[in-house]
Amino acid sequence: MTEDAPSLTRSRALAQRLRWLSESGSTNADLLALATADTAGWPHLSVLLTDTQVAGRGRLDRVWTSPSGSGLAISLLVRPAGKLPMESYGWLSLLAGTAMAEAINARLSAAGAAPDARVKWPNDVLVAGKKICGVLAEISADGSVVIGTGINTAMSAAQLPVDTATSLAVLGADPDPDALLAEYLGVFIELYEALVAAGGDAEASGLRARVEARLDTLGRSVRVERPGGVFQFGRALALDADGRIVIVDADTGTHTTVSAGDITHLRAQD
Repeated sequence: MTEDAPSLTRSRALAQRLRWLSESGSTNADLLALATADTAGWPHLSVLLTDTQVAGRGRLDRVWTSPSGSGLAISLLVRPAGKLPMESYGWLSLLAGTAMAEAINARLSAAGAAPDARVKWPNDVLVAGKKICGVLAEISADGSVVIGTGINTAMSAAQLPVDTATSLAVLGADPDPDALLAEYLGVFIELYEALVAAGGDAEASGLRARVEARLDTLGRSVRVERPGGVFQFGRALALDADGRIVIVDADTGTHTTVSAGDITHLRAQD
């Protein structure tokens, strides 16, 4: 591990502790281990990040990697125990995704491009329908949460893993890590502190409205893959009070609340 890093002056002013790694297997795994071993040394709003992650993980334990220097893996530690009720933790991934979407939009606007970053429930950020960022939140035994975001920053078109992905560089935006991270942390802290002040009530804090304004899933025809390989088709109707998505079944018209699963946005003809 090393403290050597690009200039991160703006970001360091927002984070309680920030460490740049020259390389990491998984910043989430590293931060979980550090925060568990040294609670005082890794306070709320500590950040671990790298531009070279070699064994990152996504949902369902999928492996996530990218060429060195082409992406940014950011792990943020929050310690909500005693401040937020457990049932509100479901909003944290959506909060992070919304904060990152707004940070990406700031980068796009600065480049003169259309600010089109949107959130796909529960954990992706898309621009023009293409994935630019994924979010993975993990909880530790003491109730702390590490929220990992993996974003394609300097990745060229030739380096994109699939044609449904994109990057800041491909979109013509400056992939400067300090500007991106500072924007992300600023919005995250604003929304998180409002949620705490409202006792975990996403409606009263304004978080729900902020998420829904960025959420690309509502109103769409979707396919939901639940744990265990069970599929459901329907329309995404709403978010409930705990950030779960409500699906209207395409065949029966019944409403189902989904707390975990992979969502695929379907075209009208699918």
